[in-house]
Amino acid sequence: MSWIVFVAALGAVIIFGGSAVATKVAVSAISAIDVALLRTIIGGLVAIPLTLALHIRLPDRVRQKWLLALSGFSGFIAFPLLFTLGVSLTSANHATMILAILPVLTGAIAMAWDRQRPKLIWWSGCALAFSGETLLIYDPSADSTLASIDGDLLVAISTLFASLGYVAGARLQRSGYSARGTTFWGVGLFALLLLPVAPLLLDFEGLQAAGGYAWSGLIYQAIGVTIVAYILWYWALGTGGIARVGLLQFLQPVSGVILAFFILSEQLSLRFLTASTLVMLGVILAFRSK
Repeated sequence: MSWIVFVAALGAVIIFGGSAVATKVAVSAISAIDVALLRTIIGGLVAIPLTLALHIRLPDRVRQKWLLALSGFSGFIAFPLLFTLGVSLTSANHATMILAILPVLTGAIAMAWDRQRPKLIWWSGCALAFSGETLLIYDPSADSTLASIDGDLLVAISTLFASLGYVAGARLQRSGYSARGTTFWGVGLFALLLLPVAPLLLDFEGLQAAGGYAWSGLIYQAIGVTIVAYILWYWALGTGGIARVGLLQFLQPVSGVILAFFILSEQLSLRFLTASTLVMLGVILAFRSK
């Protein structure tokens, strides 16, 4: 892996790591539906002019168009909606650690797509990681005002769409289409689809009343995550290889947990630390098979 690919992937992972905290900040004064919709709409309204200014064309081949549609729907519709709803019902720490399973899911989808059979050590790592996820989600001692099973499960389901979007976007990049095109057209086209229904769903009074604190979280998601991080990540995955680059995602929880502690004052329980350790060890073990 070249240093340029490493830096791009690491930058994306750090930005992604703050996603749960930024979402928690946004939903503190803005409804989860509004945050999910505006995350894609604002990102799309920024992306479309850039796409036109940079003369980025839509993909020509039918397979590329399907990959673009799949990555766009998964990454900019399904994932934001489920993730934002989930974070509104759980803690940023829980959401961050559930997202830690992403490299395993991304690798699993990539191998299934290529009809590859994982090694035994990969299955062992997956079992260990998922045992940590189970311990994390089903925590009877958790403060219900911060974390809930419903919220954790929604975040867990959202990771499936995120992983699917990553694989589709990386394959589009590897087919010769640019990472910028994958990101800009993906978020731009789906933002245009959301615009007609936005006036019916958005709470404009609530948005006007929301302060700068909540809006900072939303802008971080719309620009930092939806535009900057996705460009870096799709390019790194397509250039350096999905399985190899995906390993760097195990660093993602580090920034998320640190930010949750300092920004949201979320405490770390012994059960959380135990579950998190199992998840991280499982992810690392799974990728030792690569």
